[in-house]
Amino acid sequence: MPYGFGPIAEKDAKILILGTMPSVASLKASRYYGHHQNSFWPIIFGLWGKTPPEDYNRRVDFLNQKRIALWDVLKNCDREGSADSAIMKPQPNDFLSLKKGCPCLKAVFFNSQNACRLYNRLVKPDVFEDLVKITLPSTSPARAMRFEDKLRMWLPVRDMLENSGCE
Repeated sequence: MPYGFGPIAEKDAKILILGTMPSVASLKASRYYGHHQNSFWPIIFGLWGKTPPEDYNRRVDFLNQKRIALWDVLKNCDREGSADSAIMKPQPNDFLSLKKGCPCLKAVFFNSQNACRLYNRLVKPDVFEDLVKITLPSTSPARAMRFEDKLRMWLPVRDMLENSGCE
């Protein structure tokens, strides 16, 4: 039964991005979005016209500077391979602790429809019921879409960060 990672979340985070569960490649690399074909890091940096550095710690620093928290809906599950469709026995993360630790959160962005569905099915009561929730197209290579189109659809992340309070 694979276990996911802890959250990347500073106290002043304004938004939370939730995936489903790290891929096999991510678990092996011990880093979020560790599959070389996943477009998460190019999209996040691309929102500000930047290219992601190779160094993972610098990528995490960028998230923290932009006040972006990152986690997955699931803390663990049974799964063969990396496909969300193979997830069995899903167990959600402790979102109440995260919310208490990040009082400036204004929005939750789901990195796929599956992440949103799993959150809605497993997290009762809805810990983030008072926050804006937006579902974005998955950054996984399994979600075929032109990079430019995905980047455009992820623009609400930047807009939310630039237009929310809790300074």
